[in-house]
Amino acid sequence: MTIFSIWWLAIRPKTLSISITPVLLGSAIAWHDQASFSLFTFIMILLSALCIQIGTNLYNDAADFEKGADQKGRLGPDRAAQQGWLNIDQIKTGALISFTIAFIAGIYLAWMGGISIIILGVLSIFCGYGYTAGPKPIAYSPFGELFVLLFFGFAAVGGTYYLQTGHLNNSVILIASTLGCIASAILLVNNYRDLEGDQSVNKLTLVYYIGRANARILYGILIIYPYLLLIFLMVDYSWIILLPLLSLPLAIKLIQYFISLDISQELNEVLAKTAQLQFIYTLLLSLALIS
Repeated sequence: MTIFSIWWLAIRPKTLSISITPVLLGSAIAWHDQASFSLFTFIMILLSALCIQIGTNLYNDAADFEKGADQKGRLGPDRAAQQGWLNIDQIKTGALISFTIAFIAGIYLAWMGGISIIILGVLSIFCGYGYTAGPKPIAYSPFGELFVLLFFGFAAVGGTYYLQTGHLNNSVILIASTLGCIASAILLVNNYRDLEGDQSVNKLTLVYYIGRANARILYGILIIYPYLLLIFLMVDYSWIILLPLLSLPLAIKLIQYFISLDISQELNEVLAKTAQLQFIYTLLLSLALIS
């Protein structure tokens, strides 16, 4: 493989929609509420969000390999350190560069948003590093799904909206929870797939504590909740807010597919399709808001 293709696979491009969708949705809500939208601010938020996730993905690759979590025979996609495509120092350097770019983009965002955005940005970078690093990594605890809900839902959507408008409201927080839940479902599938390998290196995720049966139930709740919430959002928005219901059949089919699976490589397909569902849901909801 070329060096470009190696790094492209190392940053896990199929997961990056989790960072893109909150920025799209937060901007769409801002446009709906105030017809307020700065393209440059949008680009800087998107750059910062993507770089934080890329940095997190890369550091996760290196840290999991060092801790023995990425072993031969794992069901998940190949990792750069595991396959020997890159060495640990190269991967960690890539992560540092990504976090640095996010920090530089964050300088402008901090100037725009003030102390609240400064705190949010620093916390995001710190937690991105601490997701798999440090004495008590978030990824090695039962709080990974909560972390994703908070940062890829409330923080990302709410932060984007705040930077575009200068304030927050309850509707933004509610809408942010929809994306956070689907993002949490993506991580849940990942941890469901890797349960045995994770246990072997004392990576005790939420799936370990609640069991696979309850994890399947939780997955269904996380996927269905965003659709149920649309009904309540009609109070603040018109019936057009129900546009994402067009993707509900896909969501139901995905839940049924996940429940029917044993532990197999097909879980990688569930993970990818859950990310696709989040992207479709976001596009439909954003279209409803800007129409």
